[in-house]
Amino acid sequence: MVRARKGGHKYIFVIGGVMSGVGKGIATASIGKILSARGLSINLVKVDPYLNVDAGTMNPIEHGEVFVLDSGLETDQDMGNYERFLGRDLGPEDYMTSGSIYRTVIERERNLGYGGKCVEAIPHVRDEIVSRYKQAAAKSSSDVSVVEIGGTIGDFQNALFIEAARVLHLENPANVLFIMVSYLPIPGTLGEMKTRPTQHAVSMLNSYGVQPDIIIARSAVALDQRRKEKLAASCNVLSDHIISAPDVDSIYDVPLNFERDKLSDILLRALGKRAKSAPDLKEWETFAAHAHNGNGVVKIGIVGKYFDTGDFVLSDAYLSVIEAIKFSAYASDLRPEIAWINAKDIQKGTLELSALGEYDGIIVPGGFGETGIEGKIMAARYARENKLPYFGLCYGLHMLVIEYARNVAGLTGANTTEIDPKTAHPVIDIMPEQRAKIAKGEYGGSMRLGAYPCTLTEGSVVRRAYGKTDVSERHRHRYEINRDYVERLEQAGLVFSGTWRDGDLKEIAELPAKEHPFYVGTQFHPELRARPLAPHPLFSAFIRAAEKRRSA
Repeated sequence: MVRARKGGHKYIFVIGGVMSGVGKGIATASIGKILSARGLSINLVKVDPYLNVDAGTMNPIEHGEVFVLDSGLETDQDMGNYERFLGRDLGPEDYMTSGSIYRTVIERERNLGYGGKCVEAIPHVRDEIVSRYKQAAAKSSSDVSVVEIGGTIGDFQNALFIEAARVLHLENPANVLFIMVSYLPIPGTLGEMKTRPTQHAVSMLNSYGVQPDIIIARSAVALDQRRKEKLAASCNVLSDHIISAPDVDSIYDVPLNFERDKLSDILLRALGKRAKSAPDLKEWETFAAHAHNGNGVVKIGIVGKYFDTGDFVLSDAYLSVIEAIKFSAYASDLRPEIAWINAKDIQKGTLELSALGEYDGIIVPGGFGETGIEGKIMAARYARENKLPYFGLCYGLHMLVIEYARNVAGLTGANTTEIDPKTAHPVIDIMPEQRAKIAKGEYGGSMRLGAYPCTLTEGSVVRRAYGKTDVSERHRHRYEINRDYVERLEQAGLVFSGTWRDGDLKEIAELPAKEHPFYVGTQFHPELRARPLAPHPLFSAFIRAAEKRRSA
């Protein structure tokens, strides 16, 4: 029986069972959404058990995109979902990795912070984790912290984080709630949903000294009452605390499905909290409905390179870009059809450039390295010459500038020094402060990261899209437009319509609206600020241009 909890800050810990990829991040984001809809102040926290200090050095093909916060911290893609579902920015205290924890402990030990004691995983590392949980709660001044502990129960890597949660529970059992997100398979040869793996997962969690209060049961289909009762009896959880979470077409349906099972009421009762309002998800319901309909279609091609993972396409490498497209398309009552275009196929000639004409617009997203670069440059040229809406994000801006320099400004062989350090025309070059860092071998967390202001040029495409002159956007780069070539590129017709630090750094390049329906590249990553109920203005302008092309 779950006791009512009274007083103090509340913690909900979300732990995975049976297998990875079960949907803990979306469950955590959805819990935050439905509790926010009841008037509570919520902060969401992601725990990554990796020894990486942050997510910036993780391979996007293996781990998905790197999501950058305003602070500049490079985080897991779940932080993006958290911000999108909550509709607000999160801080660096809302993300932690094993590496960041261990680094703090080791630095403290080196500075005699432990007073000569033998430093051990327990209690010192564990207590640092407990402190981080509390710091995140205090910094946010929230009513409830929802903490997703990455990995699966039974992993060696996340055990200390679960132990820290157990300690918090021991300190005040009334203020801590545990949720297990588990998976119930339906073996094809049996055709029957099996509860045993989840029973074993709960038993293993019990061995850690933790009892789940609620089980979110993921499966291909909804759970029937019989299996809810079976799980309740075997896992010592109330049957109405077994929440069915079947597969859905859109992740934005998940909060609505949770509310159909009255999960926010269950959570409020279990936490001993009063709702400050009745559930208010009307705007979200309207938004989510667009994921299933739309009076029109817009076809968008993403020209990238982080697609190769065996026989599969890993779209998670560009997750925020995909979601930003959706938000702006939905707002225009359109259903986006997104296709993956491998830049390497264009470069090798196995994909004809004319195939790009099948799309209403193309996006060249961020990236690093030489692979596929010429294919991206060729795509930028095709879009420019054929009036195909083009949106370049970070590296996509660099491709736009290189292409324009080569084929319009007459700078033969123009390139980025990232790829060709000896290029005759380094139109894209490393930032001066970055050069010193690279020389010292400082790679992790050393790029130009986080939110910086940008001033927009009156009358430009981007100024009209934003509807204001001064904006703030998030960055992640080492290279910039070489200011030595700006005047020559401007003389050739390229417009630098966004600048930082009194024009010192060119943040945006575009062609005027009279010359092209939408040909824009940004040094920053606008996708990181796109929200379901607040689409990003540049993505919306791009989608409008794509829709106009389709309707022509």
